[in-house]
Amino acid sequence: MREEAVVPVAEDIIDDTMSSDNDAELDDNLDHDDNEHTVDQPGRLVSSLDIKSSRKNALLRLRCRVEDAILGGYIYGKNKNKLLSIKTITEDLTGISLWGVPLLPSKDNARTDIVLMNFLRAKDYGVYDAFKMIRKTLRWRREFRVFEILDQEKFSPDLENMWYIDNGNDKEGRLLCYNVFRNIKNKELEEEIWGRHNHNYECLRWRVHIMEKSTQQLEFKQGGVNSVLMITDLGNSPGNAWKEVRWINRKMMNLVHDHYPGIIYKNIFINVPVWFATVHALNLRMITQRSKNAFIFVKPSKVTETLLKYISPENLLADYGGLKRENNVEFSTDDKVLEISIKPCSFGLIKMPVKEVEVTITWDLTVVGNEVIYKEEFIPDDDCSYRVLVQEDKKMVESVRNSFHIREEGKIVITIDNPTYKKKTAFYRYKTKPSVPMYMYLK
Repeated sequence: MREEAVVPVAEDIIDDTMSSDNDAELDDNLDHDDNEHTVDQPGRLVSSLDIKSSRKNALLRLRCRVEDAILGGYIYGKNKNKLLSIKTITEDLTGISLWGVPLLPSKDNARTDIVLMNFLRAKDYGVYDAFKMIRKTLRWRREFRVFEILDQEKFSPDLENMWYIDNGNDKEGRLLCYNVFRNIKNKELEEEIWGRHNHNYECLRWRVHIMEKSTQQLEFKQGGVNSVLMITDLGNSPGNAWKEVRWINRKMMNLVHDHYPGIIYKNIFINVPVWFATVHALNLRMITQRSKNAFIFVKPSKVTETLLKYISPENLLADYGGLKRENNVEFSTDDKVLEISIKPCSFGLIKMPVKEVEVTITWDLTVVGNEVIYKEEFIPDDDCSYRVLVQEDKKMVESVRNSFHIREEGKIVITIDNPTYKKKTAFYRYKTKPSVPMYMYLK
């Protein structure tokens, strides 16, 4: 006989010709002068008192290098134009910024240190390598005309609709950015997105456009929103365009690795087809282990389970097994979400008591991985009253929302049948509000 689990209701990221080999050697010594091991969160800057002394020294030395390079006019590399005066260069570069943050340390902008620390972390706190990375990033942005992408370049509305920044955050407060391809049905749009017919360069610029829009939302301050959790849904990606896809994604992977250090906390690819995972297994060999850890590939059956590791149920979209819905007027992210576990081959009961009358109770329910059968009913407290079947036995395939008008005290009981040999986790929430039943309006 199956076991019944009754759960109580809770109340409740040009080589430097001005540098010498001694500088690089000094950087290496700095990285190993402490025996203690400290882990810094990508995208976050802890208090200066909490940073290892070697890392504080590395930050100070990088600040000096960047300051000298900007004021000396060689932040983009060695000046080859002998006719351009140092004074002119200095006037042009003192206002230089990256991701909206001034780079000149003497301006005493607190956000500058956050950006510099991103480059230091990417190079394991090697000042020489971090400085070279900054210069290469600034040169790339100028050559790729990144500012034109944001201010002048226009993409089709269909392309723009393929991505959006969610107004929620992950469990650590990071920005959520979705890049959704699963609803593409227009073949011409599909070709534009995936860069067919020599549109690869335009598609790459569109992907950079997404990155830049995301960085505009970051705060770059201590304890603030300083990194992005990027979710890419490949549910409808074209399998016959693998050459174009491989080129675009390899390019984008290298750009993120080289020019956006610390910006992407994790890049989660969901609903991944086998061909895509194979392609990226080859691409990942060309980047560092630190960057490899930022890429996660998830097959369709593991989407909800994986995303819930990073995003709370109330902030995860219902399309992916969460409880969040567009234009949600019933619930907010502040409404408490309850959790129960259902053992393999057993039943779970969710009880939602209602001690008021003439109210409507609304509830959300999701089960990680689905594969369960659920039933909803209203059970009055009065033994002489009839039970009301709200939802007969039904296989769960997505997040559920339902409501019921209460005319007498009782409770909503949801029975979840888990016929699998795997433990299941269910998340739910509910609330009541005064209402008038529909038949009163008809009168």
